[in-house]
Amino acid sequence: MSRWIEPVALQGQAVILEPMTMEHVPALAEAVRDGELWRLWYTLVARPEGMADYVARALRDRDENGGCPFVVRHRASGALIGSTRFFRVDEDNRRLELGHTWYRQSHQRSGINTECKQLLLTHAFETLQAIAVEFRTHWHNRASRAAIARLGAKQDGVLRNHTRSPDGVYRDTVVFSIINHEWPAVRENLRFLREYRG
Repeated sequence: MSRWIEPVALQGQAVILEPMTMEHVPALAEAVRDGELWRLWYTLVARPEGMADYVARALRDRDENGGCPFVVRHRASGALIGSTRFFRVDEDNRRLELGHTWYRQSHQRSGINTECKQLLLTHAFETLQAIAVEFRTHWHNRASRAAIARLGAKQDGVLRNHTRSPDGVYRDTVVFSIINHEWPAVRENLRFLREYRG
């Protein structure tokens, strides 16, 4: 059966986004140790010992709901440095969400995120012909909110008491999106950010 989003590798200058598989678990478990990313209370990044379950859930979402999880490979070193994915896929309405994004601490604020988002958004709007790409983040994740806005996404609103974490803390979720008519300007903004600001 044909799917709207088929697993595909996306190649940039600094990174390659590869379709995620269970074989990536050990390298992802090692990557998440750089910065102990699971300790950020407002994110849902797996601990090293939970990485197999994290990847299995991502692959299950791919198979059952049409998502597309990626690992992020650093071209110069060959190392896996994080993951990201398309999910919450609404094929009928040509909408999807881009998220579950994390990078090892040593590659944050390095231009990697901008290139990854450029690759993913180009694929979404120019290959998949999406009409909207959504981003969601925790209200308290100020760095993520700033990074999403920097891409050119607009804030749609805040979902108050949207979800509850395993330890019972409620999350207010900030929703952003880019729509297809905005893509040409966003594409130029991403090009500018990469070429002139890194």
